[in-house]
Amino acid sequence: MKKSHFTFTLIHRLKSDPILDWAATLAYYFMLSIFPLIIFILALIPYFQIDIEGLQHFIEDFVPNELADILFTTIFEVVSEPQGGLLSFGILATVWSASNGINALIRAVNRSYTVEETRGFLRLRFLSIGLTISMIIVIVIALLLPVFGDLIITTLDRFFLLPAETTAVLKMLRWIIGITLMSLILMIVYRLAPNMKLTFSQVLIGAFVATIGWQLISIAFSTYISHFGQFSATYGSLGGVIVLMLWFFLTGLILVIGGQVNAVLYHLHKEKSYKK
Repeated sequence: MKKSHFTFTLIHRLKSDPILDWAATLAYYFMLSIFPLIIFILALIPYFQIDIEGLQHFIEDFVPNELADILFTTIFEVVSEPQGGLLSFGILATVWSASNGINALIRAVNRSYTVEETRGFLRLRFLSIGLTISMIIVIVIALLLPVFGDLIITTLDRFFLLPAETTAVLKMLRWIIGITLMSLILMIVYRLAPNMKLTFSQVLIGAFVATIGWQLISIAFSTYISHFGQFSATYGSLGGVIVLMLWFFLTGLILVIGGQVNAVLYHLHKEKSYKK
């Protein structure tokens, strides 16, 4: 398979398919699910006797000001005391809202492969929920490892007096583990999402492209927001919402592109098999 043929076909598909619309749909559903997810995570804080004020200062070091303001003003007030009902609401609302986003991704991937959806509603919903839980786990791990990796390594070093070489290896592994886990989960998503039988080898490249692309987009977007984006000055308190929506849009876009890469490779391989 010639690289130029693959590149031409991929660019043509990206132009002809409404990938921006698909990404916007994913961003909308991700937006609906993020606040129940955050409420669920933060509702656990009182059960572990964590200092909320200390956590607030810690998060401010890693989260853009626009997002931090939203978190602190709308959510921390709700989780100051243990609330079992809040945990139940967070779990149900997060899984249901995010599974709608996975459903949208399934429709987009089916369009990429030009296949019709014939699976029943319940089967599709359970599949979406399962993939949603997997995505939530891997995204949390992928976000926590780079942020809390240094803290974990420092704690281990304090108790076990790790050699400098071991500390360097652990710092490198935190990125490798995050990328590997995200690639594995995306391989499962891209294998099960289309209404057709695929092998893991047929979705490996798209999953890797989406993983690396998501990491690069997140880093670049965070850098832009920190140094050049003046959303608070322009939009006031809505700046955080706009930042979050843009990040979700870019996340949805890279997920769709990963599916498109797999679909193009599949169709080109199929054409090559027919010619033989």
